[in-house]
Amino acid sequence: MDWKQRTYCGTITRSQKGETVRLMGWVDAIRDHGSLLFIHLRDVQGIVQVVFDPAISPEGYPLAATLREEDVISIEGTVSIRKKGTENPHIRTADTEIYATTLKILSRAKTLPFPLSEKAMVLGEEITASPQKVDEDLRITYRYLDLRRPSVQDLFKKRYEITKTIRDFLHELHFMEVETPILTRSTPEGARDYLVPSRVHQGKFYALPQSPQIFKQLLMIGGMDRYFQIARCFRDEDLRPNRQPEFTQLDLEASFIDEEFIYETLEELTCRCFSIGGKTLSRPFPRMTYEEAMNRYGSDRPDTRFDMAFEDLSDVMRETGYAVFKQIIAKHGVVKGFCVRGKASAMSKNLLQNEYALRIVPSFGARGMTWMKVLDGRLQSNIVQFFSDAEQEAIIDRFQAGDGDVILLIADTSPDLVNTVLGRLRLHVAERFDIIPEDIYRPLWITKFPLFELKDGLLGSEHHPFTMPDRDDFDPEDMEALLALKSRAYDLVMNGEELGGGSIRIHQTAIQEKIFRALRLSRAEIDAKFGFFLRALEFGTPPHGGFALGLDRAIAMILDTPSIREVIAFPKNRRAYCPLTHAPATVDEAQLKELGLGIAGMQTASPGSAEGSAGDESLNGAKIPRVEVTSEEVRHVAKLARLTLSEGEVDEYAKDLTAILDYVAKLDELETDTVSPTSHVLEIRNVWRDDNPGTPAAAPMILENAPKREKDFFQVPKILEG
Repeated sequence: MDWKQRTYCGTITRSQKGETVRLMGWVDAIRDHGSLLFIHLRDVQGIVQVVFDPAISPEGYPLAATLREEDVISIEGTVSIRKKGTENPHIRTADTEIYATTLKILSRAKTLPFPLSEKAMVLGEEITASPQKVDEDLRITYRYLDLRRPSVQDLFKKRYEITKTIRDFLHELHFMEVETPILTRSTPEGARDYLVPSRVHQGKFYALPQSPQIFKQLLMIGGMDRYFQIARCFRDEDLRPNRQPEFTQLDLEASFIDEEFIYETLEELTCRCFSIGGKTLSRPFPRMTYEEAMNRYGSDRPDTRFDMAFEDLSDVMRETGYAVFKQIIAKHGVVKGFCVRGKASAMSKNLLQNEYALRIVPSFGARGMTWMKVLDGRLQSNIVQFFSDAEQEAIIDRFQAGDGDVILLIADTSPDLVNTVLGRLRLHVAERFDIIPEDIYRPLWITKFPLFELKDGLLGSEHHPFTMPDRDDFDPEDMEALLALKSRAYDLVMNGEELGGGSIRIHQTAIQEKIFRALRLSRAEIDAKFGFFLRALEFGTPPHGGFALGLDRAIAMILDTPSIREVIAFPKNRRAYCPLTHAPATVDEAQLKELGLGIAGMQTASPGSAEGSAGDESLNGAKIPRVEVTSEEVRHVAKLARLTLSEGEVDEYAKDLTAILDYVAKLDELETDTVSPTSHVLEIRNVWRDDNPGTPAAAPMILENAPKREKDFFQVPKILEG
């Protein structure tokens, strides 16, 4: 193969007219005009039209007539300029074509499971297939074909450009790229670890890293000063639409810095990366404390592309005549809400009362919702008569409401519940009424997170136990004081999505040990899990901090893809399953024995058997893994079906569906080879009437009272009109 003489298809230009070129690639499309045969030849650089003329290539033309889409070929030919009016604006080589002189078929392709071509051959033709119109699982099953699409390849070219931009920028700031271990030990970082059993040290396990957290801090202790890594990370957590069990993050750490260094560095880097997708971000990025974000938007990753921030009416309603509000405020509750601008006509009384107040808001966890419209400068509602004129004016003033606006209120004795419900309601209303503007990107720093959180009565780290508190004079035994501590942590949020986060780290042994004591870790647990790290801190640790940017999520946003799976070369599906390789899969029993493992009831693959996932059930040749149905999946299906489910109903559906899948998976484990059939296929027999309908005596007696009779037949009324 003379690869040295190869020219890429998409690089052909008018200036090469008359030159002889050698092209190699895939047949993208074919058009036979009888005397001439045209093909689109595609490679990673683009598409060019190749013409087979029997007068020019008497041997190549009949061979070209046998070509099919996705055959791999090599051709030699002469560059020509297309006649005026025959140019193809759909491709980069719009005004050029190649007249082939030789053709060599390098590889034949079978019939495709779905169309790949994305470029029309002539003006006016329509492309009926696109990546979004093909079932996602089918695309992942044949991902190697899906990757041939120019639109998909463009995503990965841009992904490479983004990662190169990251490396070049961090090189300018004297960051050094260092690789950290993939096989490490399990440490508490907020999600479940993927465990890897050791053959050499049987009964012990490695863990795949959720992040390189401890190692990057050890690099700072090691004097590396500024480190970064495009790191692979693994988390065995419940699935969500934009999560994968394995993902890529930009991980960085720097010594002798503070938060301002992180803000300045990440803002410049983020702006450069987003510019690759044609998006301009304004600097500096605004900052908002965690407390303000929760109180104003009900979320620690607020979408600030649109307004509808919360306002608190508790002070206005303290002495109101509306008993419901008054009683809630007396119990230290709150009355809060937001204003929906100009939607009074779109949000009818029936919609507000019967759909939102009675169905949607209760499904979010609140007991109800109060609404008010502003019409002709006055409030209108089914409860407005309970409010004084002064209170009504105060409400309008607090929300800066005008004619045509709608005010939605939630009241409850739990301020946290009010914030959470209002946060979900705000997004629901914004999405339903198209309030969120498109093609706008609003970055935001969220700062001053709580250092600890309380879960099921137990204290845990909000981020991880290596985050520096905002002060070090705390008592690790004082639960109330611990919950009031703030951290020197920060998250970068964009359009309601968390792109990444980090913190200034603890660099003093005494503070780190106090944090461990606050988490109620015993000395034995501390030594077992973090002894090596605490020893390292004792040898002179510089002040340091870092950040981790979710690269898949950021690139998906930069390139406007609907899912992070579009920008991952070989993603898992929504069930953390790979239809391409059928992973996870069973393993040979011998492998388990080598590892000293044996799990009761676990299905294993016998040597030489076809691979499949544990508990798989075959359905039309596809493997269905035994998995747990998540609450998010139930909510997604409910949303598609326009169903409103309470949290209890969501949990019950998830439980029931999981049980059904488990039952189906277990059917594959039953030994049926020695079981005799309990049913048999019956012989074919005639089930039509045996009498002659033309004989009056054979007519059924039941039709004798029919209103009409024609010859030897009875006519009955029609039950369907044609």
